This record gives sequence, C-alpha cells and structure tokens, in this order.
Amino acid sequence: MTLAMWALFGGVLLLSFVLLGTWLGRLPLSSAMLYLGVGWLLGPSAVGVLNPDPVRHAHLLEVACEAALIISLFAVGLHLGVPFRDRRWWLPLRLAFVSMAAMVLMIAAVGFWLLDLPPGAAVLLGAILAPTDPVLASGVQSEAGDRPDLVGFSLAGEGGLNDGAAFPFVMLGLGMLGMHGADPWLAHWLGVELLWATAAGLAIGGAVGGLVGWLVVRLRAHHREALGLDVFLGLGLIGLAYGAAQAAQASGFLAVFAAGFALRRVREQPIGEAAPQRSRKQEARALHSRHASAAMRESVQLFNGQLEKLAELAMVLLVGAMLVHASNAAAAWWFVPLVLVVLRPLSTLPAIMGRPVRGPQAAMVAWFGIRGIGSIYYMAFAVRHGLDPVVAEVVVSLTLWTVAASILAHGLSARPMMRWYLSSRVRR
Repeated sequence: MTLAMWALFGGVLLLSFVLLGTWLGRLPLSSAMLYLGVGWLLGPSAVGVLNPDPVRHAHLLEVACEAALIISLFAVGLHLGVPFRDRRWWLPLRLAFVSMAAMVLMIAAVGFWLLDLPPGAAVLLGAILAPTDPVLASGVQSEAGDRPDLVGFSLAGEGGLNDGAAFPFVMLGLGMLGMHGADPWLAHWLGVELLWATAAGLAIGGAVGGLVGWLVVRLRAHHREALGLDVFLGLGLIGLAYGAAQAAQASGFLAVFAAGFALRRVREQPIGEAAPQRSRKQEARALHSRHASAAMRESVQLFNGQLEKLAELAMVLLVGAMLVHASNAAAAWWFVPLVLVVLRPLSTLPAIMGRPVRGPQAAMVAWFGIRGIGSIYYMAFAVRHGLDPVVAEVVVSLTLWTVAASILAHGLSARPMMRWYLSSRVRR
C-alpha cells in the first residue's frame, strides 16, 4: 500500500478505538483481546492488509518489540512507589528470578523429552516463554503508590524485572546450539551475561534515573530552568539508560526499568516556599520546590502511558496477524495448557513458600503469568541469530500460540477473578 493508504488505514483504526472506547470498555474483554482479534482479521487469514512473517521479518520484528519493551518497562518502573529496601520486594524478586529460572528448566525438560528438541533449543524455548508481561497484566494491577496491593505490585514488579532477567538464559540456549561466539562461552555466560549484565543493568539505570531526576528538580526548583519538554525528558532518559547499559554489556531492559523506578523515587528539595494555590498554573507547580518532583513525574507518566498504549496496540496487532505462520498446531493443543495451567503455578511455589501470602493472593499470582511482547522479542532475536529451520518452526509456532492463548485466557478471566479476589479481601 502507498503511504497515503497506510495513513488512512491507521487513522480509521485509531479513531475507531477512540470513538468506541466507552462501549468496548463495557465488554468482558481486555483491550489486548480486541487488538489480537483485529490483528487476525487484518492478517493473511482474512483481509490481508498485514502480513508480518516472523522468519523473513525477524530483524524488523525484533526492533519493534525492543522499542515497545523499553517503553513499557520504563512505565512500569515509574509506576512502582515502594522503596526497594521494603520487604514487599521479596515476592516480585523471587518471582522474577527464582520462579523464572524454574520455568525455564521445566519448559526445557518438556521441550527435550516431549518435543524432541536438542538441549540448547529446549533451553531457548524455555527462556523465550519464561518472562511475563506487566502491560498485558494491567487488569489485575493495583494503583501506583507506596501502599499497593500485594498481588498487583508483585505481578508488575515480576514483569518489569524478568524481561531483562530472561536474556542470559536466551544466550545460554544459543550458546548450547553453537550460535554464541564467546570462548569459553560458559564462563563468559556466567560472569558477563548473567551476573554482570543483571547487576550492572540495575545499577546503571538506577544511577541515570536518579541523577537526571535530581538534576531536573534542582534546576527547576532553585534556578527556574529546565522547564517544559517533559516528552524529551522521558524519551531521553529511556535512551540514555538503555544505551549506556548496552554499551557496558549490561541489560538494557533492566536499566530502563530501574531508571523509571529511580525517577519516581526522586524527592523534593524544599527551600521554604509557601505552597502554590490550586488556581495557579501548572508551570508554577513545576517550578515550586515542594512540588517540582511530583509535577515532573506526573508529566512524564502521562506521556509515557499514552506511548505505552500505542506500543501495546501495534505489537498485539502484529501477533494476531502472525498467527497464520504458527503452523505447529498439533503440539500447541497440549503444550500451551501445560505451560499456562500447570507449569506457571508450579514455578511460583518457590517464590511463595515461606512468605506471608494468603490463599487468594497465591492463586492470583499463580494464574496471572501473562505471556506477551517479551516472548515475541526473544523469539525474533533467536530466529535472527540463524536457528535451524525445523527448530525455528517449532519455536515460532509454540511462542505465538502461547502468547495468543495467554491474551485470551487471562483477558477473559481478569474481571471475574478480580471480583472474587476483592470479595475475599472484604470477607477477611
């Protein structure tokens, strides 16, 4: 299609969601479910407007998913208001690292014993499907703040961390397949891609987010400088954190998440001013030493939240359109339920054991391990590295079917399970 036709098509699609948004919100469906259905209709299975091939277009798909992920991870970090030293972080940290590693191991065992995949390909499949999606889980996440609900906070924290924590396991699978050039690759994997990438990614992102946020607040509150262009502030911080981490061979995904989290933790720098009146303009609030940090955070959050919704729309549309390429449906019929209904709950047991988590909370955490854009990114990343065509067909098919089934199953169950969970809190 020509640029004009693409513009017409995109305009009609976006305005349709705007005009029908209130009516669609009354349906027992998540927005991702609607995007998935529209993507399928626009794909080769129906209209044929979109035809993304996950093998031929692996590089473009990888770049698109990477951009969507860093936007989403920054937004999740900006959303979480609990101090990192708070004990409530223990559950999302266990879910993001211990449970994710358990998920990789269990899926790898299934891939090796039941799908006849080579050991490296089995580990790779486990690493691709292990991370959860914090954006698609928004229907069960709590509001931002320093006293969030345990379930929503844990799912958001898990999703924000494990997209970056999965990368070493992806590289482990590629190394086992002989597609990773480090020598000796196992020592390099353990020292650089696991330990260094994780710790340095979090440290670089936290330092960048904290320093930039502190500098902007100080310039605004004390010198009446650096005002406006908060759109550039958010995007610039994302780019700086991600680029610096990647240049240092650290995890860019963890760095972006940590940058958002650190920006939210920036405190005010009061100089004894009286609080501005409510009628005063937003500019006065942004320059006031007692409100500059909150005004900066809210402005960045507003823009990044809208950008995040656009990224979610684009990527889930692509998933729907790519389903025609998920040819290995025979294995998907038993593999997908096994992953979502059996392996996910089992993987959460090491994280929940020994923690003060009630039955309804444990059930919610066990069920809402939503697969999403992180899995599509790592799928495209692996395919671009030259997977064997037979292995690539299995990996692509099972990844697409698992993500699509997760969007549908978790989207349909989000509202009834949230009602059940909230009622259990009232009865307590």
